[in-house]
Amino acid sequence: TLKNAFQADRIAQAFIMTGIRGTGKTTTARIIAKGMNCIGLDGHGAPTTEPCGQCEHCLAISEGRHVDVLEMDAASNTGVDDIRSTVIDSVAYAPSAARYKVYIIDEAHMVSPQGFNALLKLVEEPPPHLRFIFATTEPDKVIGTIRSRTHHYPFRLIPPRLLSSYLSELCEKEGVAIEPAAIPLVVRAGGGSARDTLSVLDQLLGGAGPE
Repeated sequence: TLKNAFQADRIAQAFIMTGIRGTGKTTTARIIAKGMNCIGLDGHGAPTTEPCGQCEHCLAISEGRHVDVLEMDAASNTGVDDIRSTVIDSVAYAPSAARYKVYIIDEAHMVSPQGFNALLKLVEEPPPHLRFIFATTEPDKVIGTIRSRTHHYPFRLIPPRLLSSYLSELCEKEGVAIEPAAIPLVVRAGGGSARDTLSVLDQLLGGAGPE
């Protein structure tokens, strides 16, 4: 769906990424923001679902320093005043350097109904240069008038086989010796969340002896 939308130049004005923690919602939001603004190594790239990861925009988004891609933690910015000072007062200005000004609102279920209502007009009729990406573990707490104006992408638990191969590759790259039989145990303890699985692996490596 995303690839077709990008190729047809019909990128939605707002997305909502939902699912349990650690399944890639915010990471995907950053990839979408990169895809919207990637210029490629030759400086002439168009919006793409496979951003290069090396141009100035991709690098700045990865490092969290892009002036036109703002990540907002809704857990600490819940009210009307927070939304107004962080988002509403700045959207009238065109992007400083990129094609799109992108607001990634993490933990979106923490925004108050009054805060969402303040955003409603922008989500409904945004300026051409503005895009919103909401990420949440509790979509039912995002008011219906916002949800109905977004493209919804539900994220599911990551299959054990994928996580196992990822951990094996990661350990190899990090030069970590790990018994193959230990990897399924780590994956099971992570419960299908990439972040939880990596935390379990990190704790295991931190507590293991040289053997």
